[in-house]
Amino acid sequence: MINKILSIFILLFFINCKNDKKSTSEVKLPLEDPVTHTIIRPIDINLIEKKNDSIQLYYKKFNEYEIWFNDENRADLINEIKFCYKEGLIPNEYNYDQILESEKKRATMSDSEIIAYDIFLTESFQKLATHLHCGKTNPKDIYENWDIPQKSIALSDLLYKAIKIRIVATTFKDLKPQHSTYISLKKSLITLNELPEYKLRKIYLKDKIEPNDTLNEIVQIKKHLMYWKDFRNRDSIITPIYDKTAVTALKKFQKRHGLSADGVIGQGTLKALNFTQNERREQIYANLERWRWFPDNFGEEYLLINLPDYKLSYVANNDTIAERRIVVGKPSRETPIISSKLSNFVFNPTWTVPPTIIKEDLTPSATKNRSYFSRTRISIYDSKGQIVAPENWDPNKSKSYRYVQTSGYDNSLGLVKFNFPNRHSVYLHDTNHRDYFVREYRALSSGCVRIENPLQLSETILKKEDEKRWNRAEIDTIINKKETRYIPLKKSNINIYLFYWTSWSNKEGLQFREDIYNLDSKLFTALRN
Repeated sequence: MINKILSIFILLFFINCKNDKKSTSEVKLPLEDPVTHTIIRPIDINLIEKKNDSIQLYYKKFNEYEIWFNDENRADLINEIKFCYKEGLIPNEYNYDQILESEKKRATMSDSEIIAYDIFLTESFQKLATHLHCGKTNPKDIYENWDIPQKSIALSDLLYKAIKIRIVATTFKDLKPQHSTYISLKKSLITLNELPEYKLRKIYLKDKIEPNDTLNEIVQIKKHLMYWKDFRNRDSIITPIYDKTAVTALKKFQKRHGLSADGVIGQGTLKALNFTQNERREQIYANLERWRWFPDNFGEEYLLINLPDYKLSYVANNDTIAERRIVVGKPSRETPIISSKLSNFVFNPTWTVPPTIIKEDLTPSATKNRSYFSRTRISIYDSKGQIVAPENWDPNKSKSYRYVQTSGYDNSLGLVKFNFPNRHSVYLHDTNHRDYFVREYRALSSGCVRIENPLQLSETILKKEDEKRWNRAEIDTIINKKETRYIPLKKSNINIYLFYWTSWSNKEGLQFREDIYNLDSKLFTALRN
């Protein structure tokens, strides 16, 4: 029995010794960078086993050695964190002060402290790089009607290359949006921050002000225009007269804010004048974040819609081929933010009344007067597809019917409809309210986007599909037949973007638009929480 116990003990001893030898052979030794002769320390995997998968992957990529051993790479990372405020981000959310303090002490740190600092830098890199490329927040946590695929980025290969050939700064530059609007927003932020501290009081008006009016509040209005550099006072005293120079300055201000440049100071202009420097800064921050959510590449050919600017641009090969004024959804029926592809045109479309309009418009109107159906040329269909006479229509069961408006010039969709796949059943179309396009405020539809002069735009697009076949005469022939005609796009690959941005800058200065859906304030609140 004793011999048996002794044998087991000896066996266990040899197994243990073998494992010790194995452990000793796997201990990693420090390396030396062949270029800078800097010591590169191994990382104990136990230190990162509870970190997220990406952090573990980064160190695996570096064979479980420290990543930020090179002074130049660390300096570039620290610099990017320092100046991320230019992107509308906050440096200390990426540990700037802590990193700066640790960097000062690095030369006297122990190996374990340097490794802990290295991991801290890697976590800060990951956070900043992800936020710069994909955005700090998740749009679907903030907005209900956001249907653009969320961006993602694989950083391990980028980090490995950046460290190996010392291009950390270039890597960060490439991660940021390259769109001209994003770049212009950064310039806007610089311009705004260069303005003096905002100390102007709010302006209140009972009535609108017109040229040559004299009013004490005009002095304050001139001060606001001076602050925003739209007005230069040539006299030593600011007079209360709304003179020609002030009118010209106000027209410039109105144009920069997407307002009718008529020189009349009404409530819309007054609202824009009363925005403070800080409120505009917050607006720019929100727009910078939204542009980080947008796709990196819009494609070679696309329709780009900016909802708050009430504008559509048709772009091909970086050239703007056409621009159109548009009408968008009212605040109670917001046009959703969407990316999709144009699939087909429908000429002489019929209009099937959507559920929201059935509930909020059709049912109340038709209940009051059944002539609503004949007046609007809407036919009623039951669940079996049978036509129902207006006098037999039951308003208590209004949701059970299908309502279709016949095609024609006065159809709610007008003469042409642009279809693209989306879950909201929205589309671009002509309208029977063509007078709306001259209005300043055009958030007036039930969610779809109405286009000014859509037949001309459809012709331009179809010519690229088949230049020999499509021209205005061919389209007019189809329209005159008064029959619904579907034209699929077989060759064209046209992306559609229904986007939302309320600020940018151009040669005319800082540009701002009304936040018609209150998306800016919602986003800024999320950014600062």
